[in-house]
Amino acid sequence: MNKIQKVLIIGLDCAPPKLIFDQYLSDLPNIRSLIERGIYGKLCSTIPAITCPAWMSMMTSKNPGKLGFYGFRNRADYSYDNMTIANSRLVKENTVWDILSQAGKTSILVGVPQTYPPKPLRGYMITSFLTPSTDSQYTYPPSLKYEIERVVDGYMLDVEGFRTEDKSSLLEQIYEMTEKRFTVARHLMQNKEWDFFMLVEMGPDRIHHGFWKYCDPEHRKYEPGSQYEHAIKDYYIYLDEEIGEMLKLIDDDTAVMLVSDHGAKRMDGGICVNEWLMQEGYLHLKEYPQQMVSLSDVEIDWPHTQAWGEGGYYARIFMNVKGREPNGVIKPRKYEKVRDEIAGKLEALGDENGKPIGTKVFKPQEIYPVVNGVPPDLIVYLGNLLWRSVGSVGLNTIHTFENDTGPDDANHDQYGIFVLAASGQTPEQRDGLHLMDVAPTVLSLLDVDVPEDMEGKAVE
Repeated sequence: MNKIQKVLIIGLDCAPPKLIFDQYLSDLPNIRSLIERGIYGKLCSTIPAITCPAWMSMMTSKNPGKLGFYGFRNRADYSYDNMTIANSRLVKENTVWDILSQAGKTSILVGVPQTYPPKPLRGYMITSFLTPSTDSQYTYPPSLKYEIERVVDGYMLDVEGFRTEDKSSLLEQIYEMTEKRFTVARHLMQNKEWDFFMLVEMGPDRIHHGFWKYCDPEHRKYEPGSQYEHAIKDYYIYLDEEIGEMLKLIDDDTAVMLVSDHGAKRMDGGICVNEWLMQEGYLHLKEYPQQMVSLSDVEIDWPHTQAWGEGGYYARIFMNVKGREPNGVIKPRKYEKVRDEIAGKLEALGDENGKPIGTKVFKPQEIYPVVNGVPPDLIVYLGNLLWRSVGSVGLNTIHTFENDTGPDDANHDQYGIFVLAASGQTPEQRDGLHLMDVAPTVLSLLDVDVPEDMEGKAVE
């Protein structure tokens, strides 16, 4: 293999092996060319398999317990309503670009989640979809913002509300966002010095959530013959063309990695986790609402409540522990007994007909070597991620087929994609790849020492 001088990472948020490696590969010549000269395979994500913490876990090679955040919103302390958003300020561990900056190497980042607000680095940064708007300071250095706006008229951090029934507008926005992101990326590749370049495109995630039911005959809401039947495939074909244009700008001394933070799969429905907790006697409200509302909009009877939950692509169960929460009721010595009881009942919960769905429940202390921050007491993959968690109350049901935050067809899956292509590399499919292997692989390729506390291993 030639001596590697540069590393280019193309990140496709939510891209699943089933689509990239199997169903669409014959129509993706540029991605196929990377696979044909590289190491590739399924990439195991974090638990939970969600954008935050997955991308930061990938870029620090640290598990979510070490990072201390477990989703977009996290408990700031053991009070009931103090939450923090997972932005760059929560990231205390060194990222790949921090380490490369210390080694005198230059990085360019475009759209990497949890980089807002931007922190200084040796290089250039455009923050991600978690940035409030382009009115915010979304670049480093700040002057880069004006350069970006000259290159594309109105840079797009994300689409406006991807959970919508206005599919034609959503599709238009996804293409516009992707086109602008790649245009900016190519501009920076050609006009700035760099050793490490990383782009993360959110388009795959947005198109999966918006259009999966039109493309998957196994989806409960599949609509055969829809005008959007090929929307996801057509988008990947377009994405492949954009990737091809990027690949034209590099030479044989550049290693290319194509990665995703997790995969995607159909969504069979939602489990109303707080309705279930009420039915089982763990959660009590002072007054049951007359319509669907957020749990934060009702008064919880804390002295009679043992647990409550959060909605999302996975469920988070929090327990009301005496001496830990302000009005805790579960005695510490009974904590594990109640936690096991809730976990067992959730695993036994079936679909609307009582048929088992295969829910998986995780205790943070058992899956992470260290647990920082305020973790959920239980992390729950409802139906092994075929069902999402619905946190709202007032639905008078445990099973629902309408999402409380707007239309959504897909959930996340545990495995994303990994491809590492470099000149002289023979193609090889690998098993056992983990998302935390990416950071040490980048450092190893650039001949920078891999810190001993990184949890992943460089892909040789």
